[in-house]
Amino acid sequence: MHDTESTGTLTPGSEVTVRLVKHPRPDVRYAAVVTSDDGTRITVRAPWSGPPVRDFGFVRFEQGDVFTEHYWRDRWYSVKEVRTGDGALKGWYCDVTRPASVRDGALVVQDLDLDLWLSADRSTVLRLDEDEFQASGIEQRDPAAAARAREALDELEQLSHDGFTGLLGG
Repeated sequence: MHDTESTGTLTPGSEVTVRLVKHPRPDVRYAAVVTSDDGTRITVRAPWSGPPVRDFGFVRFEQGDVFTEHYWRDRWYSVKEVRTGDGALKGWYCDVTRPASVRDGALVVQDLDLDLWLSADRSTVLRLDEDEFQASGIEQRDPAAAARAREALDELEQLSHDGFTGLLGG
């Protein structure tokens, strides 16, 4: 099921399990297909795997939605382009995370609770879950990681101004 090369890069076209570590909450795991891995950035595509509908108020994730997810081995975030099943862009959901790794054939990312949403028309940028971040205790447990997480959220907000084209190309 998982296809990894000896270098630890994932092979385009192979299936991989994405594992979002959400300690102390249960991890989230889902299947995705690798579209690219250049040794630094890993891109996968996956259908929405949550409940049939998840309404955040600012966006609804639904069965049929497709996520193109970009993870970095050297950055503290991921960027997920969200489209409807027929290809209409909904926007970008970004997670602040520790850098991604490939372990035991899985793409593993530790979620740090800070998120950012950018609407498809780029008119709405929302910083999300700062209360969860504070409640996590990371600022006391690992102040250096907490500082990196806040810097990553600021960087994502800056990158959102051009719809992440400077980061993702296109």
